[in-house]
Amino acid sequence: MAFASLIVGFGVVGLIAVVSQYVFAYLQSPLKKIPGPWLAKFSDLWRLINAYEKKHITTQQALHDKYGDYVQLGPNVVSISDPQAVKTIYSTRGTFVKSEFYAINDAMQDGKIIQNIFGTRSNQFHSRYIRPIQKLYTFTAAKEYEAVMDKTLTGFSHQLETRFMEGANQGVTCDIADWVSYLTWDILGEMTFSKPFGFMETATDVGGMLATAERTMDYQSVIGQMPALDKWLAKNPRLASKFPAFAVAAGFCVERFMERMQSLDQFEGKADFTNHFLRAKQEHPTVVTDNEVIAYMIINVLGGGDTTSITIKAIIYHTLKNPAVHRRLVQELRAANLTYPAPFTSLEGLPYLDACIKEGLRIHPVVGHIMERIVPSAGLALTNGVTLPPGTIVGVNPWVVHRRADIYGSDPYEFRPERWLPLGDESPAAYEARLKRMNDADLSFGKGNRVCLGRPLALVEMAKIVASLFGKYDIELEDREAVWEVHPQWFVWPHKIRVKLSRC
Repeated sequence: MAFASLIVGFGVVGLIAVVSQYVFAYLQSPLKKIPGPWLAKFSDLWRLINAYEKKHITTQQALHDKYGDYVQLGPNVVSISDPQAVKTIYSTRGTFVKSEFYAINDAMQDGKIIQNIFGTRSNQFHSRYIRPIQKLYTFTAAKEYEAVMDKTLTGFSHQLETRFMEGANQGVTCDIADWVSYLTWDILGEMTFSKPFGFMETATDVGGMLATAERTMDYQSVIGQMPALDKWLAKNPRLASKFPAFAVAAGFCVERFMERMQSLDQFEGKADFTNHFLRAKQEHPTVVTDNEVIAYMIINVLGGGDTTSITIKAIIYHTLKNPAVHRRLVQELRAANLTYPAPFTSLEGLPYLDACIKEGLRIHPVVGHIMERIVPSAGLALTNGVTLPPGTIVGVNPWVVHRRADIYGSDPYEFRPERWLPLGDESPAAYEARLKRMNDADLSFGKGNRVCLGRPLALVEMAKIVASLFGKYDIELEDREAVWEVHPQWFVWPHKIRVKLSRC
């Protein structure tokens, strides 16, 4: 009995010691003046559970509505919605480096951690490995891939017409969310390897790549809140197979690389990314090896397929949910007398199409968490008088800042492309000033030195796909009252957009 009492006593003392440690850390923390959930001030477990429950977007929106520009999400984490802070945190100088949240993207190879140009926390690593391929992602380069996009878009139209508009299939319901994913991934396959993945041809998730991508982002969304756990889970050799990974997509890239190296003559003259990456290897032999070529291929595929499709799905859904927007977009496209697939030079001058794309990016950003950065040695002075010390994790959630009424108007939760166009009584100077405020707060593709490399390519692709769907076909929701499915993780995935299609 005495021994049991002794054990209980030691347990109580231990518990008091642990609690005291957290309380002492809180009392000493300069972040204690930042409002936020009580439990978040003591442990990152609060935000991990919040992400696990997929409540992080609505929770952070509600917290900023309640507390204002600054909210504490963890003992050393502050979410910021002040639009003036965007250009400071995400500057081109890169003084606020990425946090360990991005370490989840590192790969394990022979027991060693291998970083990539997306997840690396090192500006030097990023600059070194992005420089050999940076020229491949300009608007000029993107336009050179239009022939590849057109080829795949033509196949996309054939699949839609055959499966949902002709003969016995006329009027069959199409889940356009699935088909947009098939299209964007097959476009990337063609652009990267001169070979599609085969999603459209089979009308299936080939190799489970799409489902795996979503599960992997779900893992990052949750475990990224306490990234040290990753070393015990996905980076643990004994447990790695139990957690989702991009092994299928990575394996596909390795196969395409080996295929290319064994038959270089067959692919000679192909203007695909793989040949460009191999040329970068020749031009920068001290930087780019075979491993870097494969890494470029993987990042090219994983960084472009889902990100582009998510935005396109959002544009389709919100346009179909807003009849006035739908009518105006269709009128603009059909008045332009386009041929399909339409060249980007014919689309970039269509203001309402451009406004719909910008509004889709605003109202449904791909990323659903704060984009974490580390406060540098100088600290970060906030407008509320608090100075965050070096090492504090800070970040802006696009789903919060994109809904600021003082930046985007009194209806920031509404899909209204007109906000990107001049108002009837607005002077040119006033419009330019308003547009600048909106663009400065825009985090659709990130900002600063780590802005999304594929932005030009994505914008060209979005314009061509949206124009083809709404210009070439009559498209309407199967059930106007039905609501799509949205899975908020690190990426915010849309599903279940069921439509009826017919030729216009």
